[in-house]
Amino acid sequence: MRVEQLELSEWESALPNDGIEVFHLPEALKVLDRHSDAEMKLFGGFKGQQPIALLPVFVQRKAVGSAVTSPPPGMGVPRLGPILMPTSPKRRKQEKVNNEFTESVLEQVGTDLDLDERLADAGVESSVAESVLGRLDVDSRLTLFRMECNAAYGDPRPYAWGNLRVEPNFTYFLNLEDRSANDVRKSFSKSLRREIRDAEDLDVSIETEGLSGARDVFEATEERYAEQDEPFPLTWSYVRDLFEALAEQDRARSYVARDADGEYLSGITALYSNDCAYFWQGGAKAIYEGTAVNSLIHWRLMKDIIEDPPVESVTQYDLMGANTERLCRYKAKFGADLVPYYVVESPGAAMNVAKRAYQLVK
Repeated sequence: MRVEQLELSEWESALPNDGIEVFHLPEALKVLDRHSDAEMKLFGGFKGQQPIALLPVFVQRKAVGSAVTSPPPGMGVPRLGPILMPTSPKRRKQEKVNNEFTESVLEQVGTDLDLDERLADAGVESSVAESVLGRLDVDSRLTLFRMECNAAYGDPRPYAWGNLRVEPNFTYFLNLEDRSANDVRKSFSKSLRREIRDAEDLDVSIETEGLSGARDVFEATEERYAEQDEPFPLTWSYVRDLFEALAEQDRARSYVARDADGEYLSGITALYSNDCAYFWQGGAKAIYEGTAVNSLIHWRLMKDIIEDPPVESVTQYDLMGANTERLCRYKAKFGADLVPYYVVESPGAAMNVAKRAYQLVK
């Protein structure tokens, strides 16, 4: 396997049509690169000219050491990580691709970090010393590795074999493929169906509102975090740029609920990959005339996926929130499937301190 760093245009050409997250899209990566304080590196593994594996990473360098992450911290990206596209359906060959790509990427990242450190110490330009070699030492106190893998990546064992810690996290995927809206609604819990009916009886409108709606959702979310005395790392300039970049490709929508006077009640910003719609931002608890309205917003979003999707190939809705017990009690009412994904990170007590320094702890 040949592994090399890619330009964004090369990355776009190599992306598969399915099995990717919305933040794997070049439009999203470009915004992340512009707003993150980390350096983006795009790795591609090739068999001949055929791309068979991809991985975006973001490298932060501080006085205490370096952090290699996928996705970058503090940007509201739920998952990123590697994409595998082996040409053979055989398990042995798929695992070979996974193992070789993992090893090669870790080595290349390590080479870059080691090279940068040596050149900085010597005051030498990188073009003068491209042959300096090194390897990422995952046990090093000076290097932190953390990756939240996409849900389609089901085999993180090569990272565990490389002395990294692997733990499962979870999300909720609601399958909407070949299902009528009525069939989906019947699968909800009785209390959720009642809540949606009660909200439908109110004088409440739910519309898609574009960037202005996304701004209202952002401000309401920011306010909710402040009320709970929780940090909210996102900026409007980042959210705006991401929404605009994805909306140009019909991959972002803002759903806003308003009362009869046009006052904002609640809203959701949804993002779309080729496979999935994501509940990305919003949904702060909203009660109007004694009735919760968020379930009605979710329902409108789901109906659009079934009847009028912005991306025709989208067949499921990612509800998020499956790692927080308080949220699970609500999200489970939609009858969605609990789907694991993996978090890979450097082990050890020292890394727990480092994660706080790099703001990797959510």
